[in-house]
Amino acid sequence: MISLQKVLLIDDEAHIRKYLSLVVRALGNPAVVEADNGADGLARYQAEQPDLVLLDVNMPGSDGIETLRAILAANPDANVVMVTSLANRQTIEQAIDAGALGYIRKDTERQEILGLLTSYLQPEA
Repeated sequence: MISLQKVLLIDDEAHIRKYLSLVVRALGNPAVVEADNGADGLARYQAEQPDLVLLDVNMPGSDGIETLRAILAANPDANVVMVTSLANRQTIEQAIDAGALGYIRKDTERQEILGLLTSYLQPEA
């Protein structure tokens, strides 16, 4: 698995950032950096260079897909996992096509999130 030293959480809902922060700390206790919108998230990404980004799909202003594209334009090797309350197939496919590693629904249980993140962060054979 990719070593996680720093994780960036980009979500406009503070309680979701708090929950995800608690979950990702179980993956080796990385430093967690937060942003509450896409523009701030992109700036934090460029300043912090995290190992993993958990990015909300639906945010005011610059949405998750736009932010994903901007992050990948800055670093094509960025590890970005989308986080959504909607399992809208079209949006998820759009995110995967744009370069996201995968997605996690916000209502997913903690252990399942850990399993998904672990699988997304496995180096390809």
